Amino acid sequence: MGQKWVYQFGNGQADGDASMKNLLGGKGANLAEMSSLGLPVPSGFTIPTDVCTYYYEHELKYPDNLKDEVNIAIRSIEADMGATFGDANNPLLVSVRSGARVSMPGMMDTALNLGLNDITVEGLAKKSGDARFAWDSYRRFIQMYADVVMDLSHHDFEEILEAHKERLGYENDTEITAEQWKEIVAEYKELVEQELRRPFPEDVQEQLWGAISAVFGSWQTPRAVTYRRIHSIPEEWGTAVNIQSMVYGNMGEDCATGVAFTRDPSNGENYFYGEYLVNAQGEDVVAGIRTPQSLTKKGREMEGSELLSMEETMPKVFGELADVRLKLEAHYKDMQDIEFTVQQNKLYMLQTRGGKRTAAAALKIAVDMVDEGMITKEEALLRIEANSLDQLLHPTLDPYADRDVLGKGLPASPGAASGKLVFTADEAEARAKNEEDVILARTETSPEDIHGMHAARGILTSRGGMTSHAAVVARGMGRACVAGAGSMRIDAKAKTLVAQGQTFHEGDIITIDGSTGEIMKGAVPTIQPKLSGDFSTIMKWADETRRMKVRTNAETPADAANAIKFGAEGIGLCRTEHMFFDPKRIQKVREMIFAETQSAREEALEHLLPEQRGDFEQLFKIMEGLPVTIRLLDPPLHEFLPHEDADIKAFATTAGLEEDHVKRRLGELAETNPMLGHRGCRLGLTYPEIYAMQARAIIEAAVNVKAETGKDVIPEIMVPLIVSLKELQVLKQVIDQEATAVLEEKGIRVEYLVGTMIEIPRAALMADEIAQDAVFFSFGTNDLTQTALGMSRDDAASFLPSYVDKGVFGTDPFVSIDKNGVGQLVEIAVERGQCTRPDIKLGVCGEHGGDPASIEFFEQVGLDYVSCSPFRVPIARLAAAQATIRAGTSGRSNVRKIA
Repeated sequence: MGQKWVYQFGNGQADGDASMKNLLGGKGANLAEMSSLGLPVPSGFTIPTDVCTYYYEHELKYPDNLKDEVNIAIRSIEADMGATFGDANNPLLVSVRSGARVSMPGMMDTALNLGLNDITVEGLAKKSGDARFAWDSYRRFIQMYADVVMDLSHHDFEEILEAHKERLGYENDTEITAEQWKEIVAEYKELVEQELRRPFPEDVQEQLWGAISAVFGSWQTPRAVTYRRIHSIPEEWGTAVNIQSMVYGNMGEDCATGVAFTRDPSNGENYFYGEYLVNAQGEDVVAGIRTPQSLTKKGREMEGSELLSMEETMPKVFGELADVRLKLEAHYKDMQDIEFTVQQNKLYMLQTRGGKRTAAAALKIAVDMVDEGMITKEEALLRIEANSLDQLLHPTLDPYADRDVLGKGLPASPGAASGKLVFTADEAEARAKNEEDVILARTETSPEDIHGMHAARGILTSRGGMTSHAAVVARGMGRACVAGAGSMRIDAKAKTLVAQGQTFHEGDIITIDGSTGEIMKGAVPTIQPKLSGDFSTIMKWADETRRMKVRTNAETPADAANAIKFGAEGIGLCRTEHMFFDPKRIQKVREMIFAETQSAREEALEHLLPEQRGDFEQLFKIMEGLPVTIRLLDPPLHEFLPHEDADIKAFATTAGLEEDHVKRRLGELAETNPMLGHRGCRLGLTYPEIYAMQARAIIEAAVNVKAETGKDVIPEIMVPLIVSLKELQVLKQVIDQEATAVLEEKGIRVEYLVGTMIEIPRAALMADEIAQDAVFFSFGTNDLTQTALGMSRDDAASFLPSYVDKGVFGTDPFVSIDKNGVGQLVEIAVERGQCTRPDIKLGVCGEHGGDPASIEFFEQVGLDYVSCSPFRVPIARLAAAQATIRAGTSGRSNVRKIA
């Protein structure tokens, strides 16, 4: 027997079930499941996603025996419904709908009332006893079919309808008579023939296959492709097509149609939430042509509406629907989004699926269902999309507010912010001190902009990607950020931003949404986040479940304190270079760089030592004995240097240097490719006094805090950019010598660990050797991705979307780890490092440490912790728990315990 291409459902039976979602799509699988449950589902069949795959792999052709199987299925529907497809007197009408394995609301095409033509419309009129209903259904079909199948604009049809209503003096479609609908239908058909030079199809088989092809074709429409990219839905999944007998909510006052949620999708409250319309078809509920009415009396009273609820107007059918609500929720053990139609007081179920919900609602529903004994704590944790917790931690735009969108960039750091445009970090800081809200707009940010980024409500850049400097720092600070908005021209010198032909100046107000990447004109109202008791409950369950620890990337006391509040278990990455950009320190840092002798450098470093020591003391106190991993100086020196003429002059004057000498030295220090140049451990090897100063500052801070608090402090000193054991040995000797000297001077013992970042492919390959001296590895996956792929993370934003669209990468590899390539390097380093040092501590401190999909991978390879920006910590805690649960059920985890 050949492959099965059609799966039937209806009349209390089905070929499929809910577990076949990948094959039948979400809609088809759930229609089959509801039918098997004995719920009133109009008969139909599903053409599976396999056909979609076949269709695109065979130049838009179908399998040979598909038409035969479809014809058999049509005859089965005819027998169930007592009507015949294309029959002049008793016509069967069907809907043709898409159904991917995950819901893609509004993205795919649908055709209703298919099977109507000039002959069958008369049969429908006789059968229903309502000619007006029949001709209304026919005009709806022509308009929808011409739009989705024949690619004509539905607005042209709307114009014809509106012209008729205006001539007749009507306000509502319901006032139009059967004879008047006939005239409109004739004009609709004339429009089709004028535009396409062919008549509207009368053959019902032609109609059917045209609609099926349109649904498969809609899988590749720009809007569907964009939706898939945003939601990481693979192209190869394809869509199914569902053909189902029509039932009508618009045959009279004993008919209705509606959409409902088994619980409130906004707040999770356990009451029947939804809307319905009497004498209407499904699209009328969502089109906004008529005002929908609440399902329940409670809902009507909450809305302050005088329109009667379904509970009041159709109590018997509502009672049946309420029973279906309870049955579906008990069966699926989740909140459901359902669609229904009432035809002549008979209830029909058209769809059920897991309901979309806000993050707050997801938490409440999960906690309540555990309390109700419906699901386990583990199931509750898996129900919540980890990334959705962002909604609870950052301001969001009021969904009902008007917005004038100027353009779009990358959603680099979540949250929404409005403020006055500024173009320099200094201006941002100055205005913020005057209690003005500002948005800092830069072509791209640099470490010198830190103070302005901290002062701003939000950050906008025209260059850079999801792991650019702006994105990484903004996430750490909890600031909204839109990066890589390439359609905008930001001119810092002119202090202008040009978007869509409009020019905005310093002080003009804009709004950015770091969750969607949108930039808007003017101020858009925001909603402030609130954390509920349900949030604490879910976090408690997550902490009881997860294996991996969750640390934070932080170097300021504010970030560290925030991270502790969000549940961080230490610092996984303290970037010491950020501490050097303080305006009070940058002069001495620059003098140290410009020094041409070791003694001159050491003199400058002496001024920085107490500042660094103070920084570390504050972090150690906040962390109260939790691990703190401190990365020694990493970026190339040019990032600290002055570049503008005014800054060069100011530096030269303060340092007592000739301006020409400074410019000459700047030329000497310039690098062609600084990210692969004189940075990281290479600085330590050529200027060991820098790392010696930092090591002394770390150990002195640990000694001082231990003496003051009586608590042990165990700093983890991390050497960046290592590619060989010898590099680490040389620098570990510098660290150990300085640490030994401090401990002898102070007479207090503190432990410290020395390890390295694995961020260069060679380091991953040489991990067995490097582990001889490194007691921990921390994977710097930002640079590891750059170096493994040979892609600059700051420049890749201009072409990576094309790579994702064309399927080269499933997702942006700087957002979610490239498991097949970069992931292999991580696995190799883990395996080889453990061979040399079985108890080696393993973590990740790149931006992937806060990405749920990457966290699941890190669980599988057996890392001990992930580290992420403070506002990602709750997301990482939940994602780590989900990864533990999934690894436990799949047996995939490569975990070993460390004392």
